[in-house]
Amino acid sequence: MSHSPAPRRRIPAPRPADGFMLLLEAARDLRTVGAVAPSGKALARALTEPVRAQAGQPLDILEAGAGTGAVTRTLIPQLAPGSRLDVAEANPRFAHRLSELVRAHPHLAGRPPEQVRVHDVHVERLETGRRYDVIVSGLPFTNFSPHHVEAIMDRYLELLRPGGTLTYFAYRGTGRARALLASPAQAHRHRAVERLLAAYRDRCATGRRTAWANLPPATVWQLRRPAYAVEHSGTRAATAEGAGGAGGVPGPAGVPRTGL
Repeated sequence: MSHSPAPRRRIPAPRPADGFMLLLEAARDLRTVGAVAPSGKALARALTEPVRAQAGQPLDILEAGAGTGAVTRTLIPQLAPGSRLDVAEANPRFAHRLSELVRAHPHLAGRPPEQVRVHDVHVERLETGRRYDVIVSGLPFTNFSPHHVEAIMDRYLELLRPGGTLTYFAYRGTGRARALLASPAQAHRHRAVERLLAAYRDRCATGRRTAWANLPPATVWQLRRPAYAVEHSGTRAATAEGAGGAGGVPGPAGVPRTGL
């Protein structure tokens, strides 16, 4: 008696509704949803380059701020046997969409269910009991206060293994746009965040590339956690944020803090 082959699971394609969902969530809270369209393939590929560079190796990977899953779709087929991917997404509607993507993805058929986990939580509160070889960040840093960005970056460095790589991106031209359109307080906060991120890059950056094909174009940075402990002096160079924001930008002696 012959058996017909089991139907093949198809890779869940980006839904046309994903773009509308992202736009709707941005309208609800543009402060925490930094994009109005899903990341393009060029940006997703640039963000996941450290994973491809270690192809075939079992890696622990964290994606933070995954949105509707444009980068997650790029990461999953790159998971070697023994790899683990944790996805931290604090927006419950996005987290539900990501869980659907994981359940239906054919690359994960027959693999342990714990290989990919979606966590409906802010990354600062993520507790998985593991360190990561690669962290991919999709969080909109320029929408946050400097204190919030510092908390996230410090948590990333705590979660990275020594020698591990963090990738994050920033849309090109946002500084000029904010200078023209934002309030003075918002523009001041944006400049403070840029100075803070530049301080982390001065200590940890190993490269950058521009995804020109993305809309809008975006610069992707790679930062590497030092393979040695960095003591934190506890000093801070305080800066006033003006109306509508909390102050505080770390001075050079306080960046980066690894928590070790």
